[in-house]
Amino acid sequence: MTLSIVLIVLTAAILHASWNAIVKGAPDKAIVLGLVSLGHAIPALFALPFLGFPVWAAVPFIVASTLIHWGYYWFLNAAYKHGDLSVVYPISRGITPILVALGAIFFANEFLSIGAWIGILCISVGIGFLALAGLGKHTNWIAIAAALGTGLMIASYSIVDGIGIRLSENTLGYIALLFVAEIFVACFVFTTRWQRLVAMPRHFVWAGLAGGVISGLAYGLVLYAKTFAPLGMVSALRESSVVFAAIIGVMWFGEGPKSNRLFAAITVAIGIVVLAFSR
Repeated sequence: MTLSIVLIVLTAAILHASWNAIVKGAPDKAIVLGLVSLGHAIPALFALPFLGFPVWAAVPFIVASTLIHWGYYWFLNAAYKHGDLSVVYPISRGITPILVALGAIFFANEFLSIGAWIGILCISVGIGFLALAGLGKHTNWIAIAAALGTGLMIASYSIVDGIGIRLSENTLGYIALLFVAEIFVACFVFTTRWQRLVAMPRHFVWAGLAGGVISGLAYGLVLYAKTFAPLGMVSALRESSVVFAAIIGVMWFGEGPKSNRLFAAITVAIGIVVLAFSR
């Protein structure tokens, strides 16, 4: 992988951890997730006429990704409702790199080098260790199950979008149309929870919309990287965001325990370096 692609994906990782922190800190997570979807759709609606549309062959992938994102938001809402950011986030992101790398073999005929697999495994082990460090006597197993479901949804839409954007013949047009489709998620959330939206404090409304813009930028950068690098490698780099999420969880939300995070961070960092030099 080139240094520029590595830096792009790491930037996306930091942004991704930030918007998850916004969702975790919100009093009504379902409403904020609807606002995040709206934060995707509004900028994309304005940009799409200037960016143009992808070819028709990419449209089924956009439809499939949108449906999978509904499942993703459902599981994410349940996970953050019952569990800590520093536990839920590492679990949901930790299983993703290996699932994406395996899925890419079957669906994209994409085979990675031994070095790339070592990097992916290092990142997954570091993430897994971070998740285990957050578990304790009072761990909510509903949150764990929801986090695993979230990870499965992430892997699914990662593969679908990775293939779709390569077929699109218009990278930015694919990203814009994918985000416009998020309007359906926002409409569903708000039409079934309108009174809760009205009661939401205004600063959380703006935070949710800002989170959507940040989330959209993060995923847009990842999709762009997937046009230049293997899906499994990009996914693994992206999931390094768990280190940033763990730091946010400890520093912002006061979550514990605080030990063992250095080991996890170093392991993930080693995996990132190995991936950066893999072919």
